[in-house]
Amino acid sequence: MTVCVFAASSSRIDPVYVEAASRLGHLLASENMDVIYGGGGIGLMGVLADAVISAKGKVTGVIPGFMYEEGWGHQGITEMIITSDMGERKKKMIGDADAIVALPGGVGTLEELTEAITLKQLGFFKGPVVILNTLGFYSNLLLFLEDMIKGSFLRREHGSIWSVVNTPGEVITAIKDYKGWLDDPRKYAKIY
Repeated sequence: MTVCVFAASSSRIDPVYVEAASRLGHLLASENMDVIYGGGGIGLMGVLADAVISAKGKVTGVIPGFMYEEGWGHQGITEMIITSDMGERKKKMIGDADAIVALPGGVGTLEELTEAITLKQLGFFKGPVVILNTLGFYSNLLLFLEDMIKGSFLRREHGSIWSVVNTPGEVITAIKDYKGWLDDPRKYAKIY
């Protein structure tokens, strides 16, 4: 199984986020789950990759050429895939994944997460989408998504596209216990 992890590139964040990313990396490797991520060497991305490596797991980075040329890539991962742009990066990461996990992050992470939700809504991604809500980081986003449902911008069924957990251990459980979503997501994609 390959797990795509979206995560922050910032290193100026609360150590609780860092610890959660490290713990998740160790757990994924110990469960023999390969990791594909944005290829960064700093922030939560770097911490996650370092943890997977230290636990003898496999981690693949996917990074746009301009970022790699700036030296933003992790130097010690199993494999680095260099893409032409951000869109190709995201397509590769999601396309190679059986599950998606969103750690706290900035607008890039938010954009990746919402694309994953959209792809699942339309039936292009079938696996679990797990949001790790460390320190309540995603709580406001989750309220906003609930407002979308209440306002009929999303169907109630769409609220089951993602699952929300609070600890790295619960991420593993959410992935392992995933039973699938809808057989025909497109039937629910259009709001009448």
